[in-house]
Amino acid sequence: MTDTDPDIIIRIAAKGDGITADGRHAALTAPGDRLLTDGTTIAGPHRVEPPCVHFPTCGGCELQHVDEASLADFVTGRVVGALAGQGIVAQTVLPPHLSPPMTRRRASLRAVRAGKTVTIGFAESGSHKLIDLSMCAVLDPRLFALLAPLRELLRLILPDKRAAHVRMSLIDQGVDLLLEGVKVEGLAADEGLGDFARTQGLARLTIDEGDGPQTRWEPEAATVTFGGVPVAFPPFSFLQATPDGEAALVGAVREAMPDTGAVADLFCGLGTFALALGAARPVYAAEGARDVVLALKLAGQRAQRRMVADHRDLFRRPLTPEELNRFTAVVIDPPRAGAREQVMQLAASSVPVIAYVSCNPASFARDAVHLLGGGYRLDQVRPVGQFRWSTHVEMVGIFRR
Repeated sequence: MTDTDPDIIIRIAAKGDGITADGRHAALTAPGDRLLTDGTTIAGPHRVEPPCVHFPTCGGCELQHVDEASLADFVTGRVVGALAGQGIVAQTVLPPHLSPPMTRRRASLRAVRAGKTVTIGFAESGSHKLIDLSMCAVLDPRLFALLAPLRELLRLILPDKRAAHVRMSLIDQGVDLLLEGVKVEGLAADEGLGDFARTQGLARLTIDEGDGPQTRWEPEAATVTFGGVPVAFPPFSFLQATPDGEAALVGAVREAMPDTGAVADLFCGLGTFALALGAARPVYAAEGARDVVLALKLAGQRAQRRMVADHRDLFRRPLTPEELNRFTAVVIDPPRAGAREQVMQLAASSVPVIAYVSCNPASFARDAVHLLGGGYRLDQVRPVGQFRWSTHVEMVGIFRR
């Protein structure tokens, strides 16, 4: 058996299927597996026993059947392959960071009630049918521990034959829980909410019955901390999926920054990078979501940071080269679709360093073409697999002039 054997799975493709040397795809295969002519496989050295009883039915994970080395290769391959598709080669590809099991601190689940039965979980892959989670190998145990008591609560506040969204985040004070699609009617339901929040020690409980979120329990102000600064946390705002994944992204950005000079953080969110860059240097932070940027602005003022937080739509009104040239470095962390409008302005600027944080290697590669065309070089990339056992990959790319 060799790597050129046409029946051997040689790598995992972007959507999670194994690929043989002659280009055939097979689901749920690992590198080194042999694909037989009848479609069955013989397990190879990189196949492992999945840690979760719900795999592969549950759509939350696609790659629990591969070993750690193959998972790392997949994460790196997603980044390198997307770049190669645009004819780009990074000067340095750093080793990937993989988040450990049971460290996911943010999750959006579905709940459905049928009579007295409440099902909570992720949907089956390619289906709307929910898997009622009896375990989860990716969620932080503090989040998973809420599911059983939540089933009891939802019998009171979720109408029969209706569905709800269960959105959970781990913040400074504990679990922040947002329930959407519920109906709180009557004294029993109202008291049940309060009892649940107290008994479970929630940081905050927010419900949305269809007319906007209403906070029903918040013993102290809900915050998340970045760079030692607590920031008010709007219900289910964006957080990096795992604390260690956030640390890997922040570390790669921080290491690329020059020792002195003002820095711009574009699509800054609540300040994951803006606040982590430290108290000594000036930081300009821009974000299009008003509630988020106002929370960051207030946090920066309280901490006496040298920071300007600007409510600005960077798609409709990107920073111009003249504005960008004031900075010694720019951090950009756009949505999945990328940020072509802002990247075109960056490509025309003279900013010495750009740290581009991406949750989509494909859109990163498309934007990188414009930066390279403007005279930048892709100095290094750091792949990050926060969403363990999934095909979702994040990364940091460092561009220099």
